[in-house]
Amino acid sequence: MPWGEYPIEYNPKVHGPYDPARYYGKKDTPFTQVKLRELGSWLARRNKSPKAMVQATSRAWWRWQYKYFLPQKTGIAPFAQIIFGSMAFFYYINYPKLKTHRTQKYHW
Repeated sequence: MPWGEYPIEYNPKVHGPYDPARYYGKKDTPFTQVKLRELGSWLARRNKSPKAMVQATSRAWWRWQYKYFLPQKTGIAPFAQIIFGSMAFFYYINYPKLKTHRTQKYHW
């Protein structure tokens, strides 16, 4: 699927207007309803290609935007989530420096 085209599974006569947050593929058992003994076969049915991963990430992004960022009366939740995510990311990339810094006797 090149940029700007709909997924192959999408049919406007069946699905109506296109929604980027919706998966138009074949329906399967939701993860929360999978039994432990069925987990292996459920994971084997997943599409693990890079294209599928990008599509899943895009759907998650659109779902997040529809739920938190795009409502008319949005609260502080999306901004707090972005700030917390940024803090966690920068802590992760600076962890090697922080780890070596904590073992020094005189810090400054």
